[in-house]
Formats: sequence, C-alpha cells, structure tokens
Amino acid sequence: MLKDRLKEARKRAKKSQKDVVAAVGITQSALSQLETGLVSSSSHLPSIAKYLGVDAYWLQTGQGQAEPDPSQPEHAINISPVQAKMAPVLSWVQAGIFTNVQAVDMAQVEEWLPLPDDCDQCFYLKVQGLSNYPVFHEGDYILVDPTVQYSDMQSGDMIVVRKHEDATFKKLVIETDNSRYLQALNPEFKPNIIPLDEECIFVGEVVDSIRYIYQSKRRSKIKHS
Repeated sequence: MLKDRLKEARKRAKKSQKDVVAAVGITQSALSQLETGLVSSSSHLPSIAKYLGVDAYWLQTGQGQAEPDPSQPEHAINISPVQAKMAPVLSWVQAGIFTNVQAVDMAQVEEWLPLPDDCDQCFYLKVQGLSNYPVFHEGDYILVDPTVQYSDMQSGDMIVVRKHEDATFKKLVIETDNSRYLQALNPEFKPNIIPLDEECIFVGEVVDSIRYIYQSKRRSKIKHS
C-alpha cells in the first residue's frame, strides 16, 4: 500500500516528516494522511519520490523497482498518470448531521466538483439564500475543510456550524472579551447575528468557493433517422 511504501522510503532515506514537508511544500496534515492511509493520492508524490530517492511510479503503484532507473532522464520519474481528485457536494441536510466525510453515504451524493491539493477531506456545499450576499451568491459552491480545529479559528473566518440538524455558514466574530457569535455578511438579512452556544457544533471552515457565471441546461439530443 502507498502508506507503507511512503513510510519505508522516508525511513530508508533517514528523513522525518518535517524534513519532507519543508523540502516538498506539502502540508503536515496532508503528509500524515498519506502515511496513515486516509488518502491514497497526491500531486506531491513525484516530488516526494525525488526527494526520498525512489522511483515515482513505484511509490504510487508498488510496481517496478524502488530505485530510480538511471537510464531514464531525471524528469521522467515525474511522468505518471494523474487522476483528477473530486469532492462531494453535500446537501445541507447532510451537513446538518455531519461528523466526518467517511460517515457520509456517498450513494446519496449527486454532484462532484474538483478538489484542490492538500484538501483531501474537504467537501462542497451549495449556497442557498442571500444571507451572505454580495460576497456569496445563491448557487455558489463553498469548499469546507472539516479537518481544521475550531480553537484555531479567528474573528472574520467563514465557518459552517450545525445545530439540531440544521447547518449554516456565517462569519465568526470574536469580541475582546472572547464572546463569540455568527454574523451574516448581508447587513439587510435578519436575524443578522446568531449566538453561539453549547448546542452549536463546528463543522468546518470555508476555505474556497466556486461561482459558475453561466451554465446551459442540458437537453436530450434528437436522433435523426
């Protein structure tokens, strides 16, 4: 398995995870997920293989030899099939009962969107309503990272919170006395402020968004005889 080959290569090269993170540019959490088997692919794998002195194709697939082929040009070890990573677009109902991505019934997911690097556990939500307009429009897709810690959030961060199986995303506001509440970005939206209490459960941080300016409606093709 990839996780075993990666740990084997790193230990053989006598490198720590911190060494790999500094040399390759991958995040600590993404590298840990690779080594624990939580994820099985990353665009950083060719660079990791080069840094650890192993063949990139072997590292990714387990096929061939671990040692790079000296007869091949150096850039050749970076050539390998790349599959686009996709993230599920969850419903707000699913977000309302969210615990982790592994617990989501993917059979109920009807839409998938491209997943950025180093965000392997992220998922999308489709914006409903105008509570955060004009920054977020109805129909936008927000990318949510559930691996971040609530204690690391800062005032102004956009976060997703669930309460009694209802989920929402708003701006987190932290006052000087450390009191916290959620605030809609749209000043005309009521209620504009939502108190955070012990029944509110942090789901994740909004780290990106996608807006499609135009999408045509697909029509069934007419077959001509």
